[in-house]
Amino acid sequence: MTIRVLLADDQALLRSAFRVLVDSEPDMEVVGEASDGAEAVRLAREERADVVLMDIRMPGTDGLAATRMISADPELAGVRVVILTTFEVDDYVVQSLRAGASGFLGKGSEPDEMLNAVRIAAEGEALLSPAATKGLIARFLAQEGPSGGGHDPARAERLDSLTGREREVLVQVAGGHSNDEIAERLEVSPLTVKTHVNRAMAKLGARDRAQLVVIAYESGLVRPRVE
Repeated sequence: MTIRVLLADDQALLRSAFRVLVDSEPDMEVVGEASDGAEAVRLAREERADVVLMDIRMPGTDGLAATRMISADPELAGVRVVILTTFEVDDYVVQSLRAGASGFLGKGSEPDEMLNAVRIAAEGEALLSPAATKGLIARFLAQEGPSGGGHDPARAERLDSLTGREREVLVQVAGGHSNDEIAERLEVSPLTVKTHVNRAMAKLGARDRAQLVVIAYESGLVRPRVE
């Protein structure tokens, strides 16, 4: 099954480079290019994109606003957004995760990393490394909650619908661990972990694993360590 990729970046030269890279893979193809966020949203719908590689800083409608628009549109529920940024972690990236992005990728990443990111996002996984999840991402999410720094009581109440095991799995997901790693830690099968993850997403209204990470920190279920 071919992964349909949309490129959204205001730099034509960069889009061209990404197109050559993506189109060189047998399992993916570029179905459109956008120079701003509004065009990205339109093309995501028209071209039935699976993954959008979205620059966060663009003129007009930026990547953050475009990500929100895609996430809020039921017709685009299957579209995954990977934010492209020149910074490994910053405030805009965290806002993007809240807006519905599946993760982020530095523009200086190796070609194989970018291609792998597309495949990970297409599968509905979170493109968040354990280091990023446990570090600045977690800290930003905790500090930027309602009232400027606490956890979100509304999020915490939603966790009441989870079983004990689903909570355990959610904690592990928030730590950036894969299904296989969680299975080993909890001594269950990867299929069992996947079932728990899917049920948690359904109960919490999360689009993907990245959203589970956001919910885990905003609800106070997981708190960032102070190094």
